[in-house]
Amino acid sequence: MGIVDGKSNGSNYRWYILTLIALTSALVFAMPTMCMPVLFKEISKDLNLSLVQIGTVWGTIPLSGAFVVLIGGLLADRFGAKRMLTAGCFLTGLAGLLRGLSDNFFTLSATMFLYGLVMTVVAPGMIKACSVWFSGRRLGLANGVLSMSMGMGFMVGSMISATILSPLLGSWRNVLFLYGAVSVAISFLWLLSRSAPSNVYSSTDSTNTVPLRQSLSQLVRNKRMWIIGLIVLGQISCVQGMLGYLPVYLEDIGWTPASASGALTTFHAASTIATVPIALLSDRLGSRKVVLFTTALMTVIGVGLLSVTTGAGVWAAVVIAGLVRDGFMAVQTTMIIETKGVGPVYAGTAIGLVHTISRLGECVSPPIGNSLAGINLRLPFVFWAALAAAALSGFYFLKDTGHKLR
Repeated sequence: MGIVDGKSNGSNYRWYILTLIALTSALVFAMPTMCMPVLFKEISKDLNLSLVQIGTVWGTIPLSGAFVVLIGGLLADRFGAKRMLTAGCFLTGLAGLLRGLSDNFFTLSATMFLYGLVMTVVAPGMIKACSVWFSGRRLGLANGVLSMSMGMGFMVGSMISATILSPLLGSWRNVLFLYGAVSVAISFLWLLSRSAPSNVYSSTDSTNTVPLRQSLSQLVRNKRMWIIGLIVLGQISCVQGMLGYLPVYLEDIGWTPASASGALTTFHAASTIATVPIALLSDRLGSRKVVLFTTALMTVIGVGLLSVTTGAGVWAAVVIAGLVRDGFMAVQTTMIIETKGVGPVYAGTAIGLVHTISRLGECVSPPIGNSLAGINLRLPFVFWAALAAAALSGFYFLKDTGHKLR
């Protein structure tokens, strides 16, 4: 069931909502997060942090998110996307500002943990908004735009935060202050937006809220949610660890800060370019599973190559892994919503459950991987590629949800 088309029913306004979702994805979720890896070198010198401490700080975001991503999804289903995004963007901005006040490892870890707590509820809210305003073939496109804008935010954040914003604003602290202020501004745009199309079926109407216990009970018994969760765990644990380590690793082997940031930017640029085509390809093929498996395999290959390549090979490996990062996320999100018994009614809770599972790996993979650098600087990439490779076995148990387009 879905949204009825027509101007009177919000078919034009939904594109404004999608634009607002894209801005939220890029400016609230992606850029304030991905600025950290490229700023870590400056931060570590200022606060005297070791490589393992950097990995620990980077792992606090998924660690804190593991506690609240399910709650965020439940609340999005209970109170609607608009309310969750208004509150989530505002609190994310405030928590982001606090990161800039950190003066040692413990305060930076604490403020990053707090930032992860409130930032995490934004993602289920955005996905819930997509499921309310879009359906059918347009749902895959909407999720593709969401993931593409996130990739663009990751790309721009890694490209400008250390090389442009920090010198321009005077320090890494002021960069974090700026991102926090932008997040607060976005929250007011959500406050002034509509909650849902004017004419929707009751199953997708944000005013038709679902009791929290009913949402959770409906989904914890769904075997597909656990299978997808374990696949995403391996995939995202791999990518999360690699992204936090790559700029520091490249500088340690002699790359300039600009070149190290450029490698991360290239990763996200490739992801941004390929996201919507990958989402549309899954529609055309009529198979989410085939596209997910292929993109997951490319991640294994790309990250694995980083352990054996140098020079131009690093750029090739970054492109291979980057091409599929956000495309994978877009397709798995669509697959979750298309699962029988989920739909737009339980979309927030379903995303929350899957990403609660995945974040258990995300929070430990950066410090474990970074600690292996003491043995060999390339060994962390072997560890992270192995995590993603192990997750491929989950596809054997995963049934498809794709459908042929007429």
